[in-house]
Amino acid sequence: MSEGNVPEGAAPATAPESRPVGAYLLSHLREYGLLFALIAIMAFFQIMTDGTLLKSVNITNLFLQNSYIIIMALGMLIVIVAGHIDLSVGSVMGFIGAFAAVLVVQWELPVALAIPLCLLLGAMIGAAQGYWVAYWQIPSFIVTLAGMLVFRGLSLWLLEGQSVGPFPKEFQALSTGFITDFMPASVRDRLMGLFEVRRINAGALCIGTLASALIVWLNLRRRHQNQAYGIEDEPVGFFIARNTIVAAALLFVVFKLSTFRGLPNVLITMTVLTVIYAFVTERTTIGRRIYAVGGNVKAAKLSGIKTERLTFLAFTNMGMLAALAGLIFAARLNTATPKAGFAVELDVIAAVFIGGASMAGGVGTIVGAVIGAFIMGVMNNGMSIMGIGIDYQQVIKGLVLLAAVIFDVYNKRKQS
Repeated sequence: MSEGNVPEGAAPATAPESRPVGAYLLSHLREYGLLFALIAIMAFFQIMTDGTLLKSVNITNLFLQNSYIIIMALGMLIVIVAGHIDLSVGSVMGFIGAFAAVLVVQWELPVALAIPLCLLLGAMIGAAQGYWVAYWQIPSFIVTLAGMLVFRGLSLWLLEGQSVGPFPKEFQALSTGFITDFMPASVRDRLMGLFEVRRINAGALCIGTLASALIVWLNLRRRHQNQAYGIEDEPVGFFIARNTIVAAALLFVVFKLSTFRGLPNVLITMTVLTVIYAFVTERTTIGRRIYAVGGNVKAAKLSGIKTERLTFLAFTNMGMLAALAGLIFAARLNTATPKAGFAVELDVIAAVFIGGASMAGGVGTIVGAVIGAFIMGVMNNGMSIMGIGIDYQQVIKGLVLLAAVIFDVYNKRKQS
């Protein structure tokens, strides 16, 4: 074998010529259309709210308000890709918040012990529901609908119909805490003078800059690998424009956050989870098998994939993420209420479908689910700033969800 693992005497692989940008975009409308939609929605509300949408405090609120939706969307994406659905996530989220309140507030358990217990309980709830779906072949719609009613009732019973709080500072830091600035004061002073701002979190700005550089480097590395293996890649101009937009947007958001209070803890949690789940679904064997199960469960089983185990794990993972979302939601409110999590499952499911997941299973991406959740969050936030009533908000969100599903069906018919 010669250099680059190319057989001797064989010509090295060369990437095919890239198609024009327009043709490339049309063939990848599902992937990039969502990103363009998010940009357009943000631009619309930025104009309609007279610049309020992208103010530092409002961007921070966007992350704090939608963190639990995004976290549960990661698990819901895997469940839906596997060909199922989970209607109980909102009730499980509320129940875990109530359970945490009992442990921390009433029983005065240490936060470091209460959090793992809550996550374990969430995983056990998901495993219990996944058992009936995976090994008894009971439709997930029925099992999780029953779970939604059961855990809604258990929340009322556990809290005795009353709110329980407040939580200690350590627990509240799950949602309302911020990363401490680790840069020297001299660096902060120079940056404040450079950007003409009253305060800045230099550590947050440093992390954002490194993250932007890492994203660009990883994209360049992937493009180089695709060219080495002769895989068609996006046009050069589009590649440069996409990376420039993504890096600039990330730097802009981080700069805005750094001039307020810095990076929220939940943003770090969401980012780490998104990277982990994106890697698992796109780069690992178990991720590819989940897509195979959702695409054709019979074919997957005949090929030797343990479909029952994967379904069981998908629901177990969903339960754990719902528990984490419940902890973050309770920490943000600083209290556990019997109505916590009511109808949240609808926002989570809508975010996943808007993000490009297919109702039939086997299709969808983690990044798409996150973008879908942000679209829902920006719409909620923007309409609230504009003073649009909750009745009209529900109507608009319903129409957006319907449009996303129609778009999915249209694409399938066009490809068939």
